[in-house]
Amino acid sequence: MTEVRAKKYLGQHFLKDMEIAQRIAGSLPLSGKTDVLEIGPGMGVLTQFLLQNPQVNLTAVELDTESVGYLHSHYPQLKVIEADFLKLDLNEIFPGNFYIIGNFPYNISSQILFKLLDYKDKIPALSGMFQKEVAERIASPAGKKAYGILSVLLQAFYTIDYLFTVSEHVFDPPPKVRSAVVRLTRNEVQHLDCDEKLFKTVVKTAFNQRRKTLRNSLKPLVEKGNLMYDDVLFDKRPEQLDVHAFVRLTNMVEKAQQNN
Repeated sequence: MTEVRAKKYLGQHFLKDMEIAQRIAGSLPLSGKTDVLEIGPGMGVLTQFLLQNPQVNLTAVELDTESVGYLHSHYPQLKVIEADFLKLDLNEIFPGNFYIIGNFPYNISSQILFKLLDYKDKIPALSGMFQKEVAERIASPAGKKAYGILSVLLQAFYTIDYLFTVSEHVFDPPPKVRSAVVRLTRNEVQHLDCDEKLFKTVVKTAFNQRRKTLRNSLKPLVEKGNLMYDDVLFDKRPEQLDVHAFVRLTNMVEKAQQNN
């Protein structure tokens, strides 16, 4: 079977640098035989190295029918699920823990990360390629311009390592942006010391108006004039708060809502 044609609507950019592919494939912190899910393998540039690793029990999910045919032809031993990753019930595929890896399609990379959080108790680590801007956002500490919703929600449950930057010239076709490889490793936090659903709402509401102080940005959740806003914390902007400060903020919002 001939090579797969990259499809713009699927955000496909095929990595052609084998050294980088090998580095990504080896970036998961595996211990013993482990289930690994590769998202969007395309023509299998990562797949070939993952299949060589005796610790990896590999499953791939691929939406592109042409790529699925290529994978079946070149890697007949590979279990391939032809589906949209974002629509999969991962509990049906993996009864236990599993890892995620991939050269992630840039047009859905943020959605992949939000789905990771839905399964955080089953996914010890995720590693792979993102658009550099997204990678910087994920790994950014509080106080930096790149710090945002994804930064807070992911850092609440994962340790983030920005591993290395990747040139646009090692892809076919080359994207218009640089890329980066990031690893997320589950931390020891099982539950936040607050209502986790409200935590997510508070973070999103705060960053929806990130240039405003929290006193102004959180008005959709707690009406103006509430005594909560007397705290100096509300003089700050959302990018100034780390995860622990957002937990405290969430508890303050919950108490204010209950007292209304």
